[in-house]
Amino acid sequence: MSSAAASDAAPEPNTAPATPSPRGTFSSLKNRNYRLFAMGGLISNTGTWMSRIAQDWLVLSLTHSSFAVGITTALQFLPMLLFGLYGGVIADRYPKRMLLLFTQAIMGALGLTLAVLTLSGQVQVWHVYAIAFGLGMVTVVDNPTRQAFVVEMVGPSDVRNAVSLNSANFQSARLIGPAVAGAMITAVGSGWAFLFNGLSFLAPLAGLLLMRTAELHVVERAPRGKGQLREGLRYVAGRPELIWPIVLVGFVGTFAFNFPIWLSAFVSNVFHGDAGMYGLFNTLMAVGSVVGALLAARRGKTRLRLLVAAAFAFGMLEAVAAVAPAYWMFVLLLAPIGIFGLTFNTTANASVQLATDPVMRGRVMSLFMMVFVGGTPIGGPIMGWVTDTYGARVGFLSGGLIAAAASAGVGLVLARVGGLRLKIDLHRGKDRRLIAFVPREEAAERELAPAA
Repeated sequence: MSSAAASDAAPEPNTAPATPSPRGTFSSLKNRNYRLFAMGGLISNTGTWMSRIAQDWLVLSLTHSSFAVGITTALQFLPMLLFGLYGGVIADRYPKRMLLLFTQAIMGALGLTLAVLTLSGQVQVWHVYAIAFGLGMVTVVDNPTRQAFVVEMVGPSDVRNAVSLNSANFQSARLIGPAVAGAMITAVGSGWAFLFNGLSFLAPLAGLLLMRTAELHVVERAPRGKGQLREGLRYVAGRPELIWPIVLVGFVGTFAFNFPIWLSAFVSNVFHGDAGMYGLFNTLMAVGSVVGALLAARRGKTRLRLLVAAAFAFGMLEAVAAVAPAYWMFVLLLAPIGIFGLTFNTTANASVQLATDPVMRGRVMSLFMMVFVGGTPIGGPIMGWVTDTYGARVGFLSGGLIAAAASAGVGLVLARVGGLRLKIDLHRGKDRRLIAFVPREEAAERELAPAA
């Protein structure tokens, strides 16, 4: 085939730089490829939430052990902690759309396998353990690939908006999936929830196949070679705008996002409620998370100071909720906790992506997800022990204070790296702020200037 004919048959991918466009809450949805991605994601995310509820219920039914439920969760997250960085190398090396077709197909097959075992009455707890670990292994590649694929669909100018809408998508499914799963488990059993989950992966597969590859933004892929994992770690370590947000994500993700432990403990030991109260708590958190994601989608810029402020507010709200004396006060704080938690998460994700060279994005995002998700097998048992030993309030309080302290420490480090210093201005005035970070030189000049 001649080059001209080849050009006519397969147009060159979009290489033009992204041009600024009017921002809106749903601006990324103007992109056809992203619309297909988002619609498929909403369906599969709903199936995933249904499967999570059904999986926990199935394990509890088979073993009558909460510890067994914890083992299932740990097996699903452990691969990300152990092998997450290798997933980033793979994401940087191969076409991301093809990788996602592969990973989504395997996830669907695993879901269908669990459905067949459950519906046939042959399921045993080790089957669930094996499938949970298998899903974790696939997620090692799927997670950084999906994160890095966003910029190929929407371009750099809409990354923040798309990341925020992804979070809103996931949290919206969190509102739908558990409710549907609960009704389905009660009516016909867990197996049908697993069947829906397995079939739901047809939606993202169809979306990926229907994408117009010519409209994807070209991103350089890393060539195959030795030392790419070490290269990724050195790259992050040498950039304060990457390493310190990831450090903060590690602290907050490991110690402050253990809501299944804390909320269930508050229901059982503090407010002495039932499953309905636990469902209410999770629903309020999800509502707040959706609101936080939509608010983040409206912002056109990603600032590290917003990242630090959101983490600090998130931690302090957890601490206040932990000592709230009344039930109604605790309930009112759950939605704001969800808002600031999602604001922190989306801001961290977008800021790290935008500060990373495209050829390194898969490896950097794999490190990001490794410290955020992979910290669960570490932080969960620690926070669980604190909660069991000292009570739900102390457990929740400790997680919040750790997040707030980490955000304050990272904020001071970033300010120092950026040549800023903390300024406290006690003078009242329309344009004056009580607390602000200002350039060191400017602050010094003001201190040396003679009083008027």
